[in-house]
Amino acid sequence: MKKILFSVLVFLGFVAYGFAQGGAQSYINKHIKTDPNFKNAVIAILAVDENGNTVAEWNSNMPLLTASTMKTISTGVGLHALGKDFRYTTKVAYTGDIKDGVLKGDVVIIGGGDPTLGSADTVAFAIDSIFGVWTKAIKDLGVSRIEGNIVVDDSYFVREQMPDSWSWGNFGATYGATASGLTFAENVQQFKLTPGENPGDAVRVQAIYPQVPGLEIVNDMVTGEKGTGNRSGYYVQDMKCASQYVGSVGVDRGVVYEKNSNRFPHLSCGFHFREYLLKNGIESLPEIIDAKDYKCTAERKPVVETYSPELWKIVNVTNRISQNMFAETILKTIGKELTGVGSYDSSFVALNRVLDQMGVDRTGFTQEDGSGLSRQNYVSPKFFCNYYDKMQDTEVFAEFLGSLPMPGGPGTLKSVLKKEDQKIKDRIHAKSGSLANVRCYAGYVQGSKKYGMVRFAILTNNFAVSTSTMMPKIEGFMKALATW
Repeated sequence: MKKILFSVLVFLGFVAYGFAQGGAQSYINKHIKTDPNFKNAVIAILAVDENGNTVAEWNSNMPLLTASTMKTISTGVGLHALGKDFRYTTKVAYTGDIKDGVLKGDVVIIGGGDPTLGSADTVAFAIDSIFGVWTKAIKDLGVSRIEGNIVVDDSYFVREQMPDSWSWGNFGATYGATASGLTFAENVQQFKLTPGENPGDAVRVQAIYPQVPGLEIVNDMVTGEKGTGNRSGYYVQDMKCASQYVGSVGVDRGVVYEKNSNRFPHLSCGFHFREYLLKNGIESLPEIIDAKDYKCTAERKPVVETYSPELWKIVNVTNRISQNMFAETILKTIGKELTGVGSYDSSFVALNRVLDQMGVDRTGFTQEDGSGLSRQNYVSPKFFCNYYDKMQDTEVFAEFLGSLPMPGGPGTLKSVLKKEDQKIKDRIHAKSGSLANVRCYAGYVQGSKKYGMVRFAILTNNFAVSTSTMMPKIEGFMKALATW
């Protein structure tokens, strides 16, 4: 009798697991594989429960474009390697001597990679409070006037144009802002575009905030015909302090405010700190000096050091709103702190080394940036699930999981599964990723006690329809995972 009862229980267990597996797998078979919209797309899917059992699978070994799901790798490895309480530092120093209230030398701002410096995000400390700390420290030295300049040092990171695989068209956009050793205002600059009175007139281009001292703006914009709207384009590079506006703004469009990437945030930081000093009665020479061009070898004497918020808070913002520049900064910080060189090459080496130490099989993993903007990032669902499994064993898993958006909550998943029951939404923690003809989701689903935390990734590439057409079936798969 006991043997019969045991056999029945084992059978029921297999049935229960088969039903659980069948829910998500059946959804793939019945609703995704048969959908004509997915016919010419390339799709890879894997879901694995906490016991290592496959819940659903389709092309799981196939590396595909990741879009912003790549951020989960940069941020998770960053938390694990650097520690959740890691803080970036920014230092202020001076050269020369102080006599009778006059600094006969320069004030030097030494960046430490803080991506939140000057950011308007709620995670950041207000820039006026940081400038206030710097100014007070200078005043406490007895300085009432500076006979030298403000020097800005962004050498914490290697100054690189952008990852080699990024498109030139991404470079001027806000999402194309890259990491800087001395960041300011998220490395973004706002402009005001004012069309002329008649088609063909020049469009007035005005930099609003932050200012970039010495920036030459080549204005090739014209006023367009009625109804043509805003067709402006912005191009910038960091080999020369210059940028270009092209395109048009319709004569009936009115004033347009645009935000574009700032390749010279260190100069902006120096400029606005000098403005703050002037408002507080401390004058200096007007030129902002790039430390890269600084010929002075005098000793830098420390004045004060300020700190960023903890890394786990920065990671939370990075994943929640998909902040590219924060992700690129975290990646380069891994390289800087682990190898001493803050370049992309050193960062890839360092990140791979950490993955090896975590026991992650790197088969199916090719990384070209930290944010997922590159179209040369290729990762398989199997790698994602393996990596997510190892992240669960780290001391920072709670912070990592908490950084992943949830359907209906704040962030990039706010409109996902919009009409579904809140209990279903509350079980999903995932990062979305989107590029042209690319839509991906990867993360975790909180399953029952028996199946535990399910790791999953669904990567869709090269579809020929709109993203909105693809989304119902992609959301349906995540719902199927969350309802067994």
